[in-house]
Amino acid sequence: MKAEIIAVGSELLLGQITNTNGAFISQKLAEIGVDIYYHTVVGDNPKRLDEAIAIAQKRADTIIFTGGLGPTKDDLTKETIASRLGVSLVSNEEALTEIKAYFERTGRLMTENNKKQALVLEGSHVLPNRHGMAPGMALEKDEIRYILLPGPPHEMKPMFEQEAIPFLLGALGKNEVITSRVLKFYGIGEAELEDRVQLILDKQENPTVAPLASPDAVTLRLTAKAESFEAAERLMAPVEDEIRGMVGDFIYGTDEDTLSSKAAELLLKRGLSIAAAESMTAGLFLAELTSEAGISAALKGGVIVYDKEAKVEQLDISRSLLDEFGVVSKECAAALATQVKRKFQSDIGVGLTGVAGPDPHDNQPVGTVWIGISLYDGTVETYKLSLSGSRNSNRRRAAHYALYYLIKHLQ
Repeated sequence: MKAEIIAVGSELLLGQITNTNGAFISQKLAEIGVDIYYHTVVGDNPKRLDEAIAIAQKRADTIIFTGGLGPTKDDLTKETIASRLGVSLVSNEEALTEIKAYFERTGRLMTENNKKQALVLEGSHVLPNRHGMAPGMALEKDEIRYILLPGPPHEMKPMFEQEAIPFLLGALGKNEVITSRVLKFYGIGEAELEDRVQLILDKQENPTVAPLASPDAVTLRLTAKAESFEAAERLMAPVEDEIRGMVGDFIYGTDEDTLSSKAAELLLKRGLSIAAAESMTAGLFLAELTSEAGISAALKGGVIVYDKEAKVEQLDISRSLLDEFGVVSKECAAALATQVKRKFQSDIGVGLTGVAGPDPHDNQPVGTVWIGISLYDGTVETYKLSLSGSRNSNRRRAAHYALYYLIKHLQ
């Protein structure tokens, strides 16, 4: 099965909203073995939408549409498809009843144009909308499948998973499962990671292994196809073990893990408390941690000590140490971590200092970062980074590196 996604909406072309629907659908299709070769975005214009459909019909056997199913005049997706396929639009009584019930429950006036949302392609399999009003549709004509989904993600996502995927699996005649596992890396670039695991990439068949980079991590997705989830897991296990043997030092988590969620999980699991003193990052490290539920059981507190005097007055860091080594130094990072740990009587202290930019500071170039971690056994580890990016990118990456180094110690 070769699929194309057509997202309809002028707001997408204008940059007013991001096409997250396309990414979601692609991910879910990959999990059931459907190939996506093209994404198309077209505005609320019937002529241009018709042209996009004509092109997709030549190169895909499954065309998935999102958006344009609403009640207003610019919602023209199903009208345009009906015209191209030569089918009629008919009112679906079940959908119309649900729409009327919605307006009765909310005490709102139902205008005549809302009935338009109950129109469906004649002969289509109606996909009920359990989180909104406009139903979706699935229709097969001339050996091409057409799936129409609403645009709002909170309506589209459950409809696609609960209604559209079973329709596609039926069309595929599949009685096998496809499952994935994502390994998440930090502190290594996409190119270096690919180079290190090239032998695995070269010999992959089932499971497949695909690298992917994002601003905050590099990932490897393992995808296996088998007669059951258990069998698929057995296929992936030796490949994952081989990858861990090659680049395991850079793995911080799997699947839905983030740096902050993994750090919080490990702190809570080990019953350790933490505090942080931040200069360059000005609270970003603590903000990441406090985004995780339950962290109050581990986080004692922290301070933002942005200038030299604050470091002396708030944490009793020796003025002579700062005069001798500077505020952007290994010694300062170690002192920040040690003193914040003492001040809050925590098991772990973290200190961050550096030069975010745009100008050098303390005789250090932009992107210089020092991270200190004072551990529960009394040892203090320090790490130097040389980042290249915008001011706020450097600050964010410094906070993420601090989380990464914390995770490695806790693991």
